[in-house]
Amino acid sequence: MKTDVLKSIRETEEEYQAMIRDAQAARKKSLADAEQEAESLVLKAQSDAGDYRNQRLVEARAEARRRYEGIVKEGEARADTLKQQGNKNLARAVDAVVARFKEQVHVKA
Repeated sequence: MKTDVLKSIRETEEEYQAMIRDAQAARKKSLADAEQEAESLVLKAQSDAGDYRNQRLVEARAEARRRYEGIVKEGEARADTLKQQGNKNLARAVDAVVARFKEQVHVKA
């Protein structure tokens, strides 16, 4: 009877040891899986961040290009306006210069 009890205790102990080993193995596997998933999430987040950055750069370049084109158009329009105003006054300016020249020629003569 003593041997049966001792044998039963030993078997129970071995079963618990096996359960402990199984639990530790499951824990290690769960930790490894969690670490792998976390690493995968980090890599995906980095990739997404890089994609977002590239997209924002493209958008910023397009906006800068639009602004530049607007500034150039505005500058060209202002230059055309100034040219037109200058052309309107050109005949009067030439007449004024010629008149001053004639005055200077007559003064010396």
